[in-house]
Amino acid sequence: MHRERPTTHNNEQTVFLYSLMAFFSFLYGIAIRFRLLAYREGLFKERSLPGFVVSIGNITCGGTGKTPATLMLAKWASDEGYRVAILSRGHGGKYRSKVHEVSDGKNIKSDSLLSGDEPLLLARELKGIPVILSKKRYLAGMYAHRKHGTNFFILDDGFQHLELKRDLDLVLIDAGSPFGNCRVLPAGPLREPVDQLQRADAFVITRAGDGDAAKRTSKILEERFPSIPTFSADHRPVKLIFPHQNEDQSPFFLKDKRILAFAGIAYPEAFRETLSKLGADPVYFKSFRDHYRFKREEIEDLILKAEKAGADYILTTEKDWMRIAPFAIVCPKMAYLCIEFRFLAGDKGLFRMIKDGMIKKR
Repeated sequence: MHRERPTTHNNEQTVFLYSLMAFFSFLYGIAIRFRLLAYREGLFKERSLPGFVVSIGNITCGGTGKTPATLMLAKWASDEGYRVAILSRGHGGKYRSKVHEVSDGKNIKSDSLLSGDEPLLLARELKGIPVILSKKRYLAGMYAHRKHGTNFFILDDGFQHLELKRDLDLVLIDAGSPFGNCRVLPAGPLREPVDQLQRADAFVITRAGDGDAAKRTSKILEERFPSIPTFSADHRPVKLIFPHQNEDQSPFFLKDKRILAFAGIAYPEAFRETLSKLGADPVYFKSFRDHYRFKREEIEDLILKAEKAGADYILTTEKDWMRIAPFAIVCPKMAYLCIEFRFLAGDKGLFRMIKDGMIKKR
C-alpha cells in the first residue's frame, strides 16, 4: 500500500521564521548596546531637570503594572508635600505638539485618542498633579517646572529613556514571568538584555501575591544583582465601577456572578485570573492586543454575546474603559475594575530610599 510521505514544509517554515527573528534580535541587541555605550561615553548628551526625578520602568514589553505603580508613587509624593508631575511619552497617543498637557492637575485637557489610555487614566485619578507628554521627557519636565513649579518628576516608562538623568531608577519585574524566554525583541519580550538591569537602583517584584513565584524571582535577582535592593508589591482590585449607573461596588460583588469579560492589555489572562479569584464565573472572555483601539460595533457585538450567554454583567479593565468612554454605549450591565498597587507588609523601604535621595540632593 502506498503511503504519502509527511510534508516537512510547516517545520521548515517554522525554523525559518525562528531563525529570522533570532537574527533580528541579534541586530537589535547590538543596536541597544551601542546606544547604551554612546550615553555612557558621553557621545549622546544627558539632560537634567531642576528637581528629583524618579523613573518607573521595566525591561519587558508591558504587563508589569507601571500605571498602578505610578499612581501610587504620585499620591505618596503629593501627600509628602512635593510638587509632583507625571512625564510620559504617551504610548499610542496621536498628539503632534512638542509638549502636550493632558491635565494641569485641575482640568483634563485631552482624550485617549490624543494622549493614549494610560496618561488619561493617570490624569483622571490624580487630582492636583499635572500629566505632561512629550517624546523628549526633558521638554515635558521643563514645561511642568515653569508652569506648575514641579520639583518631583515621575518618569513613566522611563528605564530606556536615557536622555534624561534620573535620581532613582525603579524597575518593575513581574513575579510570574520576569524575563520571558530571555530574548530581546522580536524573538522575545525583552527591550534590552537582562544584564542591563545593573543600571537599576531598586527592583520591585509585582504581582507578588503568589509567594512561590515571587520568591523564585527574588532569588534570581539577588544572585545576579546582589547590590540592588528588591521590594515586593501586589495588584489588588479595590472597586468595581458601573459608569452608566454612577455607582461603585466592592470587587467581591462579582462572587457567583456570570460575566462576559474582555481586555486589551499586555497580559489579558492576568485580568481573567483576577476575576476568577474574586469568585466570578466568566462565561465568555475575549482578548485584544495591548492598547487596542476598540470600535463601536465591537462593543455592540460583545453586548449581544453577553445577552445570548446569559451573562449578568460585562467587565473590562480601567485602562480599556479609557478607550471606550468616548463612544460608550449605554449599558447598565457594563463595569470596569479598578486596581491598586500596594507594597507587601514590611516592604516600604523604597519610600525611605526616596527621602534619603531627596536629602542628599539638597
